[in-house]
Amino acid sequence: MRKSKHIAAIALVASFGLIAAACGSDAKTSNTAAPSTTTGGTMAATTTPGTTGGTTGGTMVKGLKLGIAFDTGGRGDGTFNDSAGRGADKVKSTLGATVDELEATTADDRQPNLTTLTGNGDNPIIAVGFAFGDALAKVAAANPTTDYACVDGYYDNATPNVAFLSFAAEQGSYLVGAAAALKSKTHHIGFIGGQEIDLIKTFEAGYIAGAKSIDPTIKIESQYLGAAGDNNAWTSPDKAKEIANGWYKAGADIIYTAAGGSGAGTIAAAVESNAWAIGVDSDQYLSAKPDEQKHILTSMIKRVDSAVFEISKDFASGTFKGGVHVYDLKTDGVGYSTSGGYLDDVKDKLDAIKADIISGKIVVPTKVA
Repeated sequence: MRKSKHIAAIALVASFGLIAAACGSDAKTSNTAAPSTTTGGTMAATTTPGTTGGTTGGTMVKGLKLGIAFDTGGRGDGTFNDSAGRGADKVKSTLGATVDELEATTADDRQPNLTTLTGNGDNPIIAVGFAFGDALAKVAAANPTTDYACVDGYYDNATPNVAFLSFAAEQGSYLVGAAAALKSKTHHIGFIGGQEIDLIKTFEAGYIAGAKSIDPTIKIESQYLGAAGDNNAWTSPDKAKEIANGWYKAGADIIYTAAGGSGAGTIAAAVESNAWAIGVDSDQYLSAKPDEQKHILTSMIKRVDSAVFEISKDFASGTFKGGVHVYDLKTDGVGYSTSGGYLDDVKDKLDAIKADIISGKIVVPTKVA
């Protein structure tokens, strides 16, 4: 895929729906998580309306132009950005929109790319990744008649034309943690995170809590690929593979990785060690090679595609609202995959746990105990 540099030429996409999950990195906003989503509530938005860029309540916008600002990794990352891409593709096919895409190759590309999409007349514009926070704050404040959304992002005192698309990743991670404990034969599993930031720590917290709910004495390894601000944490499959291989040799048989494109290294290690890997954000079984599919136990799914489509549909119908929109188990915003049939024997147990989370009987932590 061609990557943009700073104000690169916009790739006009003829097809709809881009949804992906390539977690971005640095900046002071990069360690700021959206408000807690542990209560399992419905998909919520603040009641503060955004400026809907010329839409009128209840009337679908004609000639909708959606702008997608991908973070590093872009389409083809197999997780976060790809999920966002699928959402954009659906916007195109369902709502008849055109889609403009730009990808950040470095942190310095984020603000210029948002500025370029804004100048191109795209509305709404969706920034894929929390690392857009600082750039988005400046661009959105300077362009009040354009609506923006940020996947996984949040910052205080946002202007009313900004929507934050937040996911209860800890809930989905709890389910794959429970699955890991139910399927592990060695009672030894692992977690590899990307940047060591609050956002990714919610994945770790849910995974550990879910595993321990099944097997309180299970051994759980945990390691991050980089500190906050280290963009390489998301694109270091070799490093993830080295860590995973070490744990597999030490007796772990299942490893969950929440580190963007780095997760490919864990899958490669699982193939070599005849062990299990757990994917993240998208159902990674579906994009894996046949030999890899045999070693992907499940994936924790974040429906970034659904969030991209829903916020675009809100804009098109004139009902766009700024503030925090939460996607959780109750709204099918997160979940787990069953591709390959490897969880068929424990699916009933996992679905019962899911029901308990939705009802509030189980409250999933967002911090490691």
